[in-house]
Order: sequence, then structure tokens, then C-alpha cells
Amino acid sequence: MTDKTLLAIDNGTQSLRAILFDMQGQIVAKVQIPLNYYSDQPGWSEQDPQVFWNTLCRACRKLGQQPNVELSSIQAVSVTTLRNTVVNLDQNGEPLRPAIIWTDQRELETIKPLKGTWPYLFKLVGVSDTIKNFQTRCQAAWIAHHQPDIWRKTDKYLMMSGYLNYKLTGEFKDSTASQVGYIPFDYKHHRWEKHNNWKWQLAPIELKMLPELVKPGELIGRISQSASESTGLPQGLPVIASGADKASEVLGSGCIKDHQACLSYGTTATINVTSQRYIEPLRFIPPYPSTVTDAYTIEYQIYRGYWMVSWFKEQFGHREQDLSVEMGISAEQLLDEAIAQIPPGSDGLMLQPYWSPGVKVPGPEARGAIIGFHDGHTRAHVYRAILEGIAYGLKDGKESIQLRTKHPIDQLMVSGGGSQSDVAMQLTADIFNLPATRPHTYETSALGAAINAAVGIGLFDNYQDAVKAMCHKGETFQPIPLNVERYQELYEKVYKKMYQRLKPIYQSLRKMD
Repeated sequence: MTDKTLLAIDNGTQSLRAILFDMQGQIVAKVQIPLNYYSDQPGWSEQDPQVFWNTLCRACRKLGQQPNVELSSIQAVSVTTLRNTVVNLDQNGEPLRPAIIWTDQRELETIKPLKGTWPYLFKLVGVSDTIKNFQTRCQAAWIAHHQPDIWRKTDKYLMMSGYLNYKLTGEFKDSTASQVGYIPFDYKHHRWEKHNNWKWQLAPIELKMLPELVKPGELIGRISQSASESTGLPQGLPVIASGADKASEVLGSGCIKDHQACLSYGTTATINVTSQRYIEPLRFIPPYPSTVTDAYTIEYQIYRGYWMVSWFKEQFGHREQDLSVEMGISAEQLLDEAIAQIPPGSDGLMLQPYWSPGVKVPGPEARGAIIGFHDGHTRAHVYRAILEGIAYGLKDGKESIQLRTKHPIDQLMVSGGGSQSDVAMQLTADIFNLPATRPHTYETSALGAAINAAVGIGLFDNYQDAVKAMCHKGETFQPIPLNVERYQELYEKVYKKMYQRLKPIYQSLRKMD
């Protein structure tokens, strides 16, 4: 193999993948290694940062051992990782504590009041609870309060992307499009906040502790000698900035125009639209930085999303799990077969997918709910209601985004693990009343990183040309008129009313916790 290739390192929540792409966006070779986490306390989720680096090294070495791979063909490397996962390093660049993963639920029990006029301003515009949630979830504040010795030794405070970029290049640089979390980042201007901004009051973070920011497509650095020895990658290979996995998924799905929406059926389910303008999807909730330079990705998310499929499988799908081992297929395939004969709307069973609370919509009091049970419902009905509930939630997000942008969305690209289900794709087309299309590859976040690398080293002049060459459409599912009518009625008459009707009950339950 002598054709040019691009290497994407995709460190997701459930696995790390090293994937080699050609210039047409096709996968040449792939290595995937599962990841796991541990919890010292209920709700915690952590892992030694060295585990991620060692996994990356193993994946790259295994990739180089594949018979059809010549590492000399690689033109550039780009890294995309899970969001809001933080690493503390000492002055020698060594981890001081386990990385806190984005799924971690710990909160700071007592928060310091903000100084200056900020509390009055936030109260005036009605976002005091949103800011309080931001303060209590800030990992740096928790570490500084509960582990002051570790915080005193912290020389660099990085996202996982910044840590892996450092291990590859020796440079403390990271992409603007990776800075999603509880840090003093200016989402409007894609830079660190000015020194007088309230975010600097959240935790004793100093500017010198944060990485130098570069734009997507710009050079992070080059593969160092030590990284070359550990990974097998050629020394001097350019490492190009990409972005967090969701932003990379949007680019890898080819959704770079404001009439295109990328639905991500992953651990967190999201709907994203790329915008050239700074538009908040919800008031005082910022759009995230896009992996398209100087653009934004307007996002609406269901925090637990397709994690709920795993939850259902673990709690109620033991029979399918056992059968899947015997038959050599996935439990999800068996569950899909079970729900294929259940009519749209799950015979009146409706699910609200707020298995975890939100920040604003839904609020911190939110919980999940299933209503409409009767004696004819089965486990399969519950499973289908989960898939429908997630799609209803994202349709709600679509309407919110359209209201803010004033641009109709007429194209849906659906990626993530859930997109592999034909049932999920069809009900998505029906609920949205739009054609729903899979990208040509399931690995869209890695493809997005590869596109950043391609544009960054000049293989394409711009993202439009790169997307045209490297992103292709897979199977498209057309909405079925009778199903559309049924879903629209359930959405308007039931789903849209559930949260407001149940909110007082959720608030009472929260007070009882």
C-alpha cells in the first residue's frame, strides 16, 4: 500500500480506536480496544490517564502489524476524544491523580459565592440555578477543595485531548474545539476567558496551567522520538488539531451547513447543527466550538441517550444476551427483531428519556418516566418506547434549534451506535418526518478528525472540498405517511406535555433525596 493515508485516534467513552483512512474517506485499517473505568464512590467514574496512553500505543502498534498497512503512508495524525474529561499533571508532565471522566456524578457540597456584580446579574436574568449547577459540577473546584495537596502540585490542567496531544508531541497545546467542560473557556471567541470573567472564580485555575489553544486544522506538533518508540509511528509526523468527539462526528457526517442536522445515537444522544454565527440553543447555554474553523456547533442533548439501550439490556435483556452468545450476533439485533412487529407508538407506551437530570431544559430536578402501561405491554414495548422517547427528545431539540436559528432543517444524518439499527432509523425518519440517512461509515468521529488532518496539511483547500471527497451517504430511510401521522399525534398530545405536568412531582422527589 503506497497511497496517502490519514491516521485518526478516536478515544471514545467505551473504546479507543486507531483508524487509517484513505483520501476518499474509506477505512483502510482499524484497531479497536475497549476501555473501562472504576469507581471508589457511588457515582464516581475515573481511570489512570496512563491507561489511555498505553491503550493508544497498543492500538497504533497493532495497526502497524496489519499486513495491508504501511505506516510510511500516513501523512498526518489527529486526535479526537471524549469531552469534559480532565487530567492533572505535575511539573514533569506526570499524572497526579486519576482522570475524572465526563460520566462522573460527583458534586461539590459547598460553593463559594461569586464576587462582584455577577450574582446580581445572574439573578436578574434568571440563570442563578444554571450557574450554581456549573459551580457544583466543576471538577477542578472539587479537587482543589478535597485534595488540596494534589492541586498545589498541579502544573498543567488538561482535557484528555490535551493530555494525549502532549504525550504524542511533547507540546502543551490543544484544539479550541476540544474545550468543552467546566473551565474558563470563551465559547463565543474560542479563547480563554478574560481575567475578570466569573469563570475564573470557580476554581483556582491559572492561565499558565492551561494549554496553548490552536484552531482545528492547525499544527499541534510532531510525533516525538519517545512517542515514536512507544507507538511505532514515524518520528516527525505532523499532529493536527481536531476536536471533541461530538464535534468531530458532525464534520465526519458531512453536516457543515445550517440546514443539515447530525443526530448522534451514542452514549449521549445529540442533535447538532453547524453555524457560522454564535447562537445559543437555550438562553445562556453556549454553542460548542465546531471542528470547522471559526464555526459553532449548536447542540441539544439527551445526556443518557443510547446508554439507555445498554441499561435495558443489562436489566431486562438477559435472554437476548444469552441467545446472542449462542447465535454469534449482538443482543441489540435480537431486540430489534422483537420490536419490529410492534406498531409505531408502542401501543400507547410513552417514555420521557431524562434518566439523568439536565442543566436547564430539562432542569436539575428532571427524571425519567414511562406512562401508558396496559396488560398487553411486554419488555419489547418498553425497548421500542426507549428508542422512540430518545427520538422524540431530539425532535424537541430540532424545533428549539430551528426557533433560534430561523433556518429550517431538511436533512438528517444519523451516526453513532444506534444508527446501526434499521428500526431506530425508520422510527427516526417517521418521528422527524424527514429522510434519515446513515453516513457511509459508522466511524464518523474518526473520519471528522481525518478531515481536519487532511485540510490541515493542505491535501484539500477547504472543508467543503474535503467533505465532498471524503463523506458519502449510506442507506436512506424514508418517512412512512401513516407512521408520521401517528407519531405526530403522540408527540403533540402526550410527549410535549409530559415534562411540565411531571415537573412538580420531580421537584418533590428531589427534595426527598
